Amino acid sequence: MKQYMEQAIQLAKSADGQTGVNPLVGAVLVKDGRIVGMGAHLKAGEPHAEVHAIRMAGPAAYGATLYVTLEPCSHQGKTPPCADLIVESGIKRAIVAMKDPNPLVAGNGIIRLQTAGIEVEVGLLEEEARALNPAFLRSLETKRPYVILKTATSLDGKVALETGESQWVTSPEARRDVHELRATVDAILTGIGTVLADDPSLTVRLGHETRQPKRVVLDRDLRLPFASTLARTAEDVPVLLFTSSDEAERRERAQAVGVELFDYTSLDMVLETLYANGIGRVLIEAGPTLVTSLLDGGYVDEWVAYQSPRVFGGKHGVYRSQQVGSIEDISRFMIHQVETVGPDLKVVLRKGAF
Repeated sequence: MKQYMEQAIQLAKSADGQTGVNPLVGAVLVKDGRIVGMGAHLKAGEPHAEVHAIRMAGPAAYGATLYVTLEPCSHQGKTPPCADLIVESGIKRAIVAMKDPNPLVAGNGIIRLQTAGIEVEVGLLEEEARALNPAFLRSLETKRPYVILKTATSLDGKVALETGESQWVTSPEARRDVHELRATVDAILTGIGTVLADDPSLTVRLGHETRQPKRVVLDRDLRLPFASTLARTAEDVPVLLFTSSDEAERRERAQAVGVELFDYTSLDMVLETLYANGIGRVLIEAGPTLVTSLLDGGYVDEWVAYQSPRVFGGKHGVYRSQQVGSIEDISRFMIHQVETVGPDLKVVLRKGAF
């Protein structure tokens, strides 16, 4: 039994970064000791993992056992309820790793199967199944995207030398790893200060075809240069710009080059708007001002910190808040992963447990 759920979990991981606000889910159908169908949820709005597995199995689904990483849905969304299809296909047993905490499901999928006479077991490799979806689980609580902060600093937490030089703080290996990280998110968010200073493209460049995340810019005064890389490529890869400016001419020019404009009133509003537009995971690649605002506001769910084994000194730290109160009052991140990438250190930290 365990090996089939492990395979379902691996199938779910294969769609990492593709499902938007939806969870990663994998499914395996087993009959007479052999796999007859398998599948993963690949994209929001498209068939769920169970559907792919049942279609692959065809008539062999009748009398089979379903291994699935998340409780089958029981409601009509962008796709029909999976629980109904499972019943119709004649599956006799369902092994579910974890219940779906989404209020639209929340045990109803399991009840639907049991009512139809299907034997249901819940909890096999539940911890591993939960680990698949920190973004989905967190977003259910916050109603906003899962926010991943990426920083690249010296060993003493600096983003630049005292002279201001900041290019290539970390190694080529670490920079490639960042592109792999970009490929797993729905959007990359930065501030206008970073755009003006670095003219970034904020695209995934891995040397092969890959899905590109949307680019999001916080730009209260609409200072985006129309000759910038972001503006010049907005029709190829979407650029969503949040601004408070009502300057008609600049707004028209921005829209003419393909930039989508949204009102900017607060970080809460920005994140809520992104979530409403199907963005489940957003990667922050920004300067100290925006990084400090996000950390102080408690918006960061995960921090991917790359550290060069060099000491810069000076005042150009990545975080510039003036903490007040005692050390005990400061919230902490939990270390999730530590590894070396080339000569650099990569630490992944998460807020709380999922």
